[in-house]
Amino acid sequence: MRRILADTVAFGKQYIRSGVAMFFAFAFPILLILIFGAIFSGSGEMKLSLPVQNLDEGPYSQAYVQILENISVVDIEMIPTDQDIEDYIRNESLQNAILIPRDFSFEIGEYLVGNRSLMVNITLYSADPSSSTYATIQEVVYLSTVNLNYALAGATPVVGFTSTEPPGFDDLTFMDFFLPGVVGLVVMTNTLYTITSTCGEYKTRSYFKLLATTSLKKYEWLLSKFIFYTLLLFASLILTFAIGQAIFDMTSTLTPLAFVFIAAGGFLFLSMGMTVGIIVKDPESGAAVANAIGFPMMFLSGIFFDLETMPDYIQAISKAFPLTYFNDGLRDAMFGGNLESALFNLGIVVLIGLVFFVLASKLMSWKER
Repeated sequence: MRRILADTVAFGKQYIRSGVAMFFAFAFPILLILIFGAIFSGSGEMKLSLPVQNLDEGPYSQAYVQILENISVVDIEMIPTDQDIEDYIRNESLQNAILIPRDFSFEIGEYLVGNRSLMVNITLYSADPSSSTYATIQEVVYLSTVNLNYALAGATPVVGFTSTEPPGFDDLTFMDFFLPGVVGLVVMTNTLYTITSTCGEYKTRSYFKLLATTSLKKYEWLLSKFIFYTLLLFASLILTFAIGQAIFDMTSTLTPLAFVFIAAGGFLFLSMGMTVGIIVKDPESGAAVANAIGFPMMFLSGIFFDLETMPDYIQAISKAFPLTYFNDGLRDAMFGGNLESALFNLGIVVLIGLVFFVLASKLMSWKER
């Protein structure tokens, strides 16, 4: 045990001297939290601009504009009636706009007195129908026309819906969901990337050959790295979580199971990095291989994007990545929700970690030149 602790301290001193390593351990997750928190957790209510040109000015068009103004997600801006709307959209670089046609109120009046052949249309212009903003505006226009139709027909909706959240999820914010993904990213980058380069450097400089002259065993060298990175990641998690709670009022908690996940994730990606680092010839090759492994996991493991919105084949690929199970399990652990799911994901993370740890132990040789 003394040999393990001695190697842990020695490696830790060497690690701390590296400004790049300390940046990715502490400053990097804080920067991610601050940047994404500023984007998605703003204190003000987000509103989309919706320019409207009303060429009718009759009572029904005024009623329709009033319905639009009562929808909280849009901010109505009136386009002057003496402007050609298509030229105005082009000159002002508008993304979306609505046109209420002339005789809008007159034709509705004709319909109400018996002319059932009339159909009055409101036109929605969009510069980019593929954007998410357009989908929101389209839904706003649809709901506003439905409300106007209800009012004209004197009808009242009978069936509605209410939304609620399961116990324990009532006050969760975007940052509560985002933080476990950031932690997963930090765990991977601080173990997989750094230990891969370290093993490559040890081979290049014949450090493994020097270790063969000591009483330190291979498994003890591996365990010393695990101990150091576990303590480092614990400190990184606590600091990042504290800043997130202080600035963004997060409500998730650091449960004991969350710390178990950090240790298990560190063990997994450390073992994976050691396996890769032992196979490659030098630190540069190790960095390239680590990037080839890590980059797909960054974007396809549910850190930045919701996997449920992705195509089925992408979701299938994500299930092959251990980071997916780490992120899902850590969210379950920090939200205090599905304990069974958290333990299932923990089991997968530990199992994969054990496979790579045994593989690294078998492949490692103190005689590497």
